[in-house]
Amino acid sequence: MSSFEITGGLKLNGDITPQGAKNEALQVISAVLLTAGKVEMHKVPDIRDVNKLIGILSDLGVKVEKTAPESYTFQADDINLEYLKSPEFKDKGASLRGSIMIIGPLLARFGQAFMPHPGGDKIGRRRLDTHFIGLQNLGADFRYDEKENLYVVDASSLKGCYMHLDEASVTGTANIVMTAVMAEGTTSIFNAACEPYIYQLCTMLVSMGAKISGIGSNLLQIEGVSELKGCTHTLLADMIEVGSFIGLAAMTQSEITIKDVNYDRLGLIPTIFKRMGISLVRRDDDIIVPAQKSYEIETFMDGSILTVADAPWPGFTPDLISIILVVATQAKGSVLIHQKMFESRLFFVDKLIDMGAQIILCDPHRATVIGLNRQYPLKGISMTSPDIRAGVALLIAALSAEGKSVIHNIEQIDRGYQNIDKRLQALGADIRRVND
Repeated sequence: MSSFEITGGLKLNGDITPQGAKNEALQVISAVLLTAGKVEMHKVPDIRDVNKLIGILSDLGVKVEKTAPESYTFQADDINLEYLKSPEFKDKGASLRGSIMIIGPLLARFGQAFMPHPGGDKIGRRRLDTHFIGLQNLGADFRYDEKENLYVVDASSLKGCYMHLDEASVTGTANIVMTAVMAEGTTSIFNAACEPYIYQLCTMLVSMGAKISGIGSNLLQIEGVSELKGCTHTLLADMIEVGSFIGLAAMTQSEITIKDVNYDRLGLIPTIFKRMGISLVRRDDDIIVPAQKSYEIETFMDGSILTVADAPWPGFTPDLISIILVVATQAKGSVLIHQKMFESRLFFVDKLIDMGAQIILCDPHRATVIGLNRQYPLKGISMTSPDIRAGVALLIAALSAEGKSVIHNIEQIDRGYQNIDKRLQALGADIRRVND
């Protein structure tokens, strides 16, 4: 176990480039199982969750070659399905929620899959029904072996169909799409997730020979093909990192340039930060965040308190709710944060309250933040990272706070942020990684 020791209150300065998108990486890397051809991939983030998935694929028989710091080739031409029944796979798969993404490609190409109950962040109930029901609609048969804690999935004959998803699940949509691309006939998916991650996955699959229309919308139509080929794919910049760095600049009164952000794929993210009073300047595909002594939260037109809520894309991503909340603590004005998707994601606010923030936790989904306008700076404390996004929110709070902070369980942060301590040090942050 490791910790970050942070001395806050320093102004940062410089350029920072977001890593490749974590959520996209887990999908497109799983998609290499759909073909025996070679897949070349660029801007792959060097983070724990992605590296775990690559390790699982390598153990499964995929030929993996790292050709550059952020580039790989994958070739799944000799897969050992028996590995999926091994204790080693059960342990590795259960520790990574993203491992659920390999079910679709395995069913599409081999007609069977085995999957331990996946892990991930402890941020509330995260059901898998959308995955399972969608794959069942295509002809898959699921059986849960309680003794082995393993899902056994068979799909000797996959047939396209029409389905209306009960929720616009990103990973559920991805799994269903990767299965449907090689199912017999036509599949129509209504209420499909349309996040940039799904757009990227569908674009990659089309380059492999899949036939998909409606890409970027919530109605996808897929005509199954019998075989897919290799391709070259480059991941988008991680929009959660982009938002995190905007929040970091605002909280530390720093001027930071965020490079190569794929601005046109950021959706409402710049808009929501501007509503928090944060100035943003777009220069080509970069975002410049000027140093600001103060930023004021907007109110609604009738003067009522602003509400920031997450929603399926093109709404505001739930992965940045924690960042918006911590940014609000030092703003001028108040905001109601409404985290609709996960009922445990706001519980980290007790750490911010200990640091001096004025926050009222209304219930598991809502918190009212009363901005202090920097009149009472946050103070450093010792705390533990509960999940990836809350961990980075606490890291941002610590970098802005007076005095020293210690954040334990930073393996959670490492799951989603590549070499974050070294990248922040390059901006002038006083952050040190220590072994507990």
